[in-house]
Amino acid sequence: MGLAKELRQRRNIKAKEVIVPEWGDESGAFKLYCNPITCKDLAVLQKKHPDFLSNTSITAMVDLIIIKAVDADGKRLFSGMEDRDELMQEDTTVISEIATQMFTDIESQEDVEKN
Repeated sequence: MGLAKELRQRRNIKAKEVIVPEWGDESGAFKLYCNPITCKDLAVLQKKHPDFLSNTSITAMVDLIIIKAVDADGKRLFSGMEDRDELMQEDTTVISEIATQMFTDIESQEDVEKN
């Protein structure tokens, strides 16, 4: 096992809970979970959306949600074009709020460039 893999496995990373009141029902707000956004995730998103970090579009936010949203057991919630098409019909404020909650631990492009 390489050192990078060993070091990564030492970290105890918990999935972040993302609360979506707009998707809730009588039992309460809908909850989804998001593991930390990785370098690989950013590479995938930036390949499709070159200005992802500096000028995030709503389409890029939808793709982020599709890539990262999981249930409490870690199972992906969304996949494929059908889910993407449905999410693209959602209110932009809902998509933006979900993406913002997922992104709270990510540095901005300016912060990355300062380091």
